[in-house]
Amino acid sequence: MSGLRILVPVKRVIDYAVKPRVNRAQTAVETTSVKHSMNPFDELSIEEAVRLRERKTVPVEEIIAFSAGPPKAADILRTAMAMGADRGIHVQVDEQTPLEPLGVAKLLKKVVEASNSNLVILGKQSIDDDAGQTGQMLAGLLDWAQATQASKVEIGDGGEVTVVKEVDGGVETVRAKLPMVITTDLRLNEPRYASLPNIMKAKKKPLEKKTLKDFDLEAAPRLKTVKVTEPPPRKGGVKVEDVDGMIGKLKELGAL
Repeated sequence: MSGLRILVPVKRVIDYAVKPRVNRAQTAVETTSVKHSMNPFDELSIEEAVRLRERKTVPVEEIIAFSAGPPKAADILRTAMAMGADRGIHVQVDEQTPLEPLGVAKLLKKVVEASNSNLVILGKQSIDDDAGQTGQMLAGLLDWAQATQASKVEIGDGGEVTVVKEVDGGVETVRAKLPMVITTDLRLNEPRYASLPNIMKAKKKPLEKKTLKDFDLEAAPRLKTVKVTEPPPRKGGVKVEDVDGMIGKLKELGAL
C-alpha cells in the first residue's frame, strides 16, 4: 500500500486545569484572560500519528495538523508541529460564532479531499462542549470506516487497521481497511512534551492560513444558546454512626 497521509484536527480550548466561569451576561463561559491550550484528546491524536511514523510498520508520508478557530489557534498548531506534525492548516473563524460539530465535519471533509488524506485521527470529544459528534459525522460524510474511543491502534502493511476501543464493561476490537476515521480516548498513549529545539523548528514549518470562503462553506450556527448558568452548590455531607443510621438517613431523604 502507499503511505499514510494523516490529518489530525486540533482545537484550542480552555486549559483543563482552569475552572470555567460563566460570564456576567450568562450567555457563555468566560474566555477573556483565561489560559487556553490544546484539547487533551487532540494531544493524544497528534502523539498517535507521530508514533505510527516512528513504528515504521507503514510509511507515513505526511502528518497535517488542522484547526478552525480565532487567530490564537495558530499557537496550538505550532505546538502540534513541535510534537511532530509536518505542517499546519489554520481556518480563521470568529470566536463569537464558533463552528458547530456538523460544520466542523463538513469543513474537515473538504480538507481531507484537498489534502488527499487517507486517515483522520481526532479526539473523541473536546472538553469545552463535550459534544463527541464530529468524528462520527465526518465518517458518515466521507463514507469511511470509523472506530471511536480508541485505546490501541495498529496498522498492517496491507492497510488493515486494528483498533481496540473502550465500551461499557470492557473493550471491543474492530478491524477495517483504510481510509478510516479514528477518535482517541485517554488510555491510548501519553503525549510527549514539545522540546525547546522542536519548538524552534516548528516556527519554520509551513502554516497555511485559510477562511471558510476558501472551502465554499458558511459558519451560520443552527443553535442559539439562550442562557448559561452554573450548577447549584453541592450540599455538605452528613456523618452517620452505623449502617442503621445510614439507612434511616437515606429513607429520610427519599432515596430508599
